Amino acid sequence: MGFFSPERAPLEQRHADVVVVGAGLAGLMTARQLVAAGVDVLVVEARDRVGGRTYTKASSDGTLIDMGGQWIGPTQQRIAALTQEFGLATFPTYVEGQNIEYHEGERFLYSGAIPMHDPLVTMQSIEAMLEINIMAQEVPLDAPWSAENALVWDSQTVETWIQTHIEEGPTRTWIRLAVASVFAAEPRDISFLHLLFYVHSGGSFNELISVTRGAQETRFREGAQQVSQRMAAALGERVLLQKPVYAILQEEHEGNKEGGVQVICEGLVVSAQRVVIAIPPTLAGRLHYEPQLPGHRDQLTQRMPMGSIIKVHCVYDRPFWRDAGLSGQVASDSGPVCVTFDNSPEGGTPGVLMGFIDGDEARFWSRKSLEERRTAVLDCLVRYFGEQARTPREYIEQNWGEEAYSRGCYVAYLPPGVWTSYGEALRGPIGRIHWAGTETATVWNGYMDGALQSGERAAAEVLAALSPKSEHIA
Repeated sequence: MGFFSPERAPLEQRHADVVVVGAGLAGLMTARQLVAAGVDVLVVEARDRVGGRTYTKASSDGTLIDMGGQWIGPTQQRIAALTQEFGLATFPTYVEGQNIEYHEGERFLYSGAIPMHDPLVTMQSIEAMLEINIMAQEVPLDAPWSAENALVWDSQTVETWIQTHIEEGPTRTWIRLAVASVFAAEPRDISFLHLLFYVHSGGSFNELISVTRGAQETRFREGAQQVSQRMAAALGERVLLQKPVYAILQEEHEGNKEGGVQVICEGLVVSAQRVVIAIPPTLAGRLHYEPQLPGHRDQLTQRMPMGSIIKVHCVYDRPFWRDAGLSGQVASDSGPVCVTFDNSPEGGTPGVLMGFIDGDEARFWSRKSLEERRTAVLDCLVRYFGEQARTPREYIEQNWGEEAYSRGCYVAYLPPGVWTSYGEALRGPIGRIHWAGTETATVWNGYMDGALQSGERAAAEVLAALSPKSEHIA
């Protein structure tokens, strides 16, 4: 067939018990678990690095900057265990001083996770989050579609719920901002059932948005990517970089009569008994499968878009905002940067302000030039922190929507109707194909910890399938 052009003719033949597609946290954890059980594993990764949506790079002066996922929270046990095992140093996110709320052109100061300059807004926001938390507990993490009110919740967007349950005014604005900051998507994009599942998966709405005792509590001194780098180093030559996968052939294909699977990569074909695909669903849906995937699985991947996010860092000689008693955290109703953090290294210098351009703002500003984005970002920071923010010594950004092997961040989300129509296809193996990735996690879905949980689950599935068959398993 035309798919197999001469340019893609495999140059090398390899064999393994299991092939893992993707060397992010999920794929590396899958491989780690399987190798520990005596399984012969190869990991194939399209990029020239491991880490997936965690990516740490140095600024011009050598300061390590996390361009992707960076935080861990107090209930994320798997990532905490690896951090301890590898002896990785962490430090608390900077929270000293007051936060900034920028609302309708005015700047207010507050403390805590919720903008609090208006007591009524604070009370209404707390009530809305409490109501969401209560409903979220009714959503089974392993089967959200089975919740008693699943169909009702999955038939509306988060925006519909906001308009129905929250009075017009600043409380709506704040809840919308909180949702967009969690998903990098607009409330109108997301199923309300998915929001409830996600909140339950992370513990509570409060934990998702908080720094202290929340998902943004702790940072890695040397960057979050080092977790993947340490796992990959232990796997050694089992990890193959710059090997994008084009096709997955199962045993029914005429060129694979011995059974198992064949994974067709750039310049390589790997034959194995099982394959674990540990990449975002939208990318998994772009691979070629023979035989083709069942409709319910393919339709699922058509309906799981990635969030839209541009992560920006402005590097200054020192964190001047701290001199004014500010934490560096902002919640704003106008963009392009609506949320900021002090992302300076542990020692405090240089000063680094990090901001998110997310959702609609990312969709709009992605189509502008780098210089236009830089100017707009700095205009925002000046509104929040004053003229000193105008002249960073370095501006660094990462547009995840332009990343060939992510196509967005932080995570895929489910629009209305997807959980109740296709949810059962999310984790279910298709023949010899298994699925991993943070989108398939039940606990801390969308986070590093969820990626690790998904790897553990996928490895257990594969071991159960291989145990009576593979002579390589001890």
